[in-house]
Amino acid sequence: MGPLIPNGLIPTEWNFVIAILIGFAFGYILEASGFSSSRKLVGVFYGYDFAVLKVFFTAAAVAVIGLYYMDYLNWLDVSQLYVQPTYVWAAIIGGIIMGTGFVSGGYCPGTSITGVAIGKIDAIVFTIGLMIGIFGFSEFYETLEPLFARTYLGDPTLTESLGISPNMIILVFSIIAVIAFYISDKVRAKVKKVIY
Repeated sequence: MGPLIPNGLIPTEWNFVIAILIGFAFGYILEASGFSSSRKLVGVFYGYDFAVLKVFFTAAAVAVIGLYYMDYLNWLDVSQLYVQPTYVWAAIIGGIIMGTGFVSGGYCPGTSITGVAIGKIDAIVFTIGLMIGIFGFSEFYETLEPLFARTYLGDPTLTESLGISPNMIILVFSIIAVIAFYISDKVRAKVKKVIY
């Protein structure tokens, strides 16, 4: 039963090998989906291309349904999965910085690396800025830590926070995804008429 490494099914040394393989696969999928194009990525903000929204909604839905189905079959123990800790102010400030960078530069951290891999100049400039930001944060970490440490909420999940069963959350999320796909198609059709 997974997770594989915590349960001793594969050795810890495989952590980095698996991470590298997943990284290469993720990068290939991003490039194959056209996500190395800044125009395609910002299309969601301007209403002419919703591929990003559709791909990530689909990926999230498939992942959550797959995880809980594997848990149901006893192939995986969902309670052993790592949940990212929640720091409210860090999430808000980080979201504003990343969102601003995404809209202005046309890349998020993952897609900028994909753009660098195929030699896009704008992606290279964006990634240099990303590295400067990472370096700056690490240098001023001790100064900034109290800002987000005060708003640490632990690692809550939606099921714990809302007191709703995982199945209900999956159902609601799937309905929201279908509605988002429908609305995005309508918006795209209207914007396409205006552009053309």
